Amino acid sequence: MADLRILHIDDDASVTRLVAKRLTKAGYTVTSLNDPTRAMDTIINDNFRVVILDIEMPVIDGLKLLDQIKHHDGGIQVIMLTGVATTMMALESMRYGANDCLFKPIGRSNELTLAVSDAFQRIDRWRSRLGYLAERRRTERHVCRTP
Repeated sequence: MADLRILHIDDDASVTRLVAKRLTKAGYTVTSLNDPTRAMDTIINDNFRVVILDIEMPVIDGLKLLDQIKHHDGGIQVIMLTGVATTMMALESMRYGANDCLFKPIGRSNELTLAVSDAFQRIDRWRSRLGYLAERRRTERHVCRTP
């Protein structure tokens, strides 16, 4: 299984505390940021593979930040978590490259934990596929060199 670290970015500290508590209980390590302007530096320096991101934040909105994250590394799994519960907002976040979009409040459901689990499974599948392709390429080179 992939490194189980998650970066959660939300300007509301009560939401980051709740999400951290819920996901820590599920076995994940959560780093929370309430200042979205620090997000890209944190992602780059700490190499997070899963990010949970609020859509409506001051200074930089979540969609703009999502776009920056995906331009930096398209393989980062991003789960949008928003209080603006509209289908249009969910579709817009997917258009920008989000892997999932969940609506606040997260309540007692395990929807968030399942979304995070799915994100790590996608990472594992991708890594397995890369390993398979690398091995296949080594084998093909070996076969081509055999007299």
